[in-house]
Formats: sequence, structure tokens, C-alpha cells
Amino acid sequence: MEEKTLNKDINTEKRILESARKIFHVKGLAGARMQEIADEARINKAMLNYYFRSKDKLFEAVFKDAARDFFPKVFQMVNMDVPLFEKIEKFIEGYLTFLQNNRCIPGFIINELSQNPQRLKEFFKENNIRPPEKFLIEIREAVERKEIIQIEPTTLILNILSLCIFPVVAKPIIETVFNISEEQYNDMIESRKKSAAQFIINAIKVK
Repeated sequence: MEEKTLNKDINTEKRILESARKIFHVKGLAGARMQEIADEARINKAMLNYYFRSKDKLFEAVFKDAARDFFPKVFQMVNMDVPLFEKIEKFIEGYLTFLQNNRCIPGFIINELSQNPQRLKEFFKENNIRPPEKFLIEIREAVERKEIIQIEPTTLILNILSLCIFPVVAKPIIETVFNISEEQYNDMIESRKKSAAQFIINAIKVK
């Protein structure tokens, strides 16, 4: 009996976090209501308050769950032990695949961090997440060897991230403006895994 109760509690908490992630993604912290999160999770508000005492505590749990999944994978990909151009190709392919499977995370983090950037700083410090130093060094060394153009490592990384993140964050706009279906959008993201990498490599490669 005790094991069944424990499993039920774990499943309920996971359902609450997933429901809250959906609501927060659409409405943000200020616009979300505990009642609609409870409705989405198919529980009553009293049960929701039992698991998470306030909306801010629930948001913090959702944020940490999303960020704990999001950022370490990014840094892991850029620290792979492969040549720079191959690393860019693998990173963009892996990063876009991750974003395809977690479309709410970038918009969720970008939206809320514009209002509370301190939350991310605290999370990085608590989880000892550091900048991708190995990737920064490799870019500087490639510049010194004249394999790529003069470019600040942070600028290159921001260019790569922007090419990957924007199409995911702007999915509803892209589908509306270009009048494409969900299937066509997914095909576009698949082709972008190679085209975005080639765009970056062609832009920085010394001719």
C-alpha cells in the first residue's frame, strides 16, 4: 500500500509540473493562475497548494526542472572532442533536435528571464554550470591559425544560438506568415540542421 501511495504522489507532482509548464509558457508568471494550473493537472486547488505552497514556488520548480535539462546539454555539446567545423555541425544538429523535443523551454526561459535574470544567475551558481571554456579556446586558436576569420568567440556562439533558437521560439509566427503546416515546419527544421551549420561555417571559414 505504501509503495502505491508513493508512486501516486510522484506521478501527481510530475503532472503538476508539466501542467504548470504549459500554462506558464503561454501566460508567464504574472498571467498564470493556480486554479487553471490545477484544472490542467486534473486536481483541485487544495491539492495543488499541498504540493506547492505558492505560485512563485511552483514557478521556481518548473524553471529549475527546465533549466536543469536545458543548459547542461548545451555545454556538453560544445565541449565535444572533435574538430571545430565538425563540432559546429554536431552541435547545431543536436541542439535543434533537443529544441524540437522541448519547444517550450527556450521561449519559457527567454520570456521569464527578461523579467527576472537573477533567477538564472542563481541557478548557474547553485548547479556549478560554467561557460563553455573549451569551445571558446578552440575558436580563439582557430582564429590564430587563420582557419577562420577574426571573430570574437562569444559573437560566434551567439550567432549559432540565434540561428537555432529563433525558428523554435517563433514557430507560430513562421507557420502563420509562410502559411505552412506542422509537417512542413518540421521538415524545415530538419533541413535547417544542415543548412544552418553550412551557413555558419561558410561565414567564418577563411577563403
